[in-house]
Amino acid sequence: MSGRIHHIFVFIFLLIIISLLSCENSMNEIQSVTTKDRSPEEAVKDVELIFSDSGVVQALMKSPLLLHYKTDRPYIEMPKGIKVFFYDSAMNVQARLSSNYAINYEKEKIMDAKNNVVVVNTKGEQLNTEHLVWDQKKRMIYSDVFVKITTKDQVLFGEGMESNDQFDPWKIKHVRGTFTIKK
Repeated sequence: MSGRIHHIFVFIFLLIIISLLSCENSMNEIQSVTTKDRSPEEAVKDVELIFSDSGVVQALMKSPLLLHYKTDRPYIEMPKGIKVFFYDSAMNVQARLSSNYAINYEKEKIMDAKNNVVVVNTKGEQLNTEHLVWDQKKRMIYSDVFVKITTKDQVLFGEGMESNDQFDPWKIKHVRGTFTIKK
């Protein structure tokens, strides 16, 4: 009987070892398949990018650090912030945008600006928010989060806004604040 128990014990022990070894290999395979390399293919310091359409400059973006990722959905990340200057057809700056972080999705031509986003137009009107989307195809900017717009004589608050990329004219959604009404 003791020989039979010994064989059963050895058999169970071998099964456990085989199971552990096969699990380890499976885990390695799973990690190699599911873990993607999050390293950028390119990293550039103090970069200036020009956005144009048919040879007409629409915007100039400056960033202290640009990281380019070539994935299935290629994107450019600017983890140290951006400054964007929006131009009219005569190359006059019509608006300025700055933020502490941005990510630009190349195929969609959509940029998400986040953290301390500020937009100022030629009238001196200023937008402050924590998240703003710039649709480069439509030449529009918009937000669905809290916004504050300061004009010469008003401070307006709301949940969301939309405008052209020159921030003139603009529209606040779900507006609240102090209004000046002309008779």
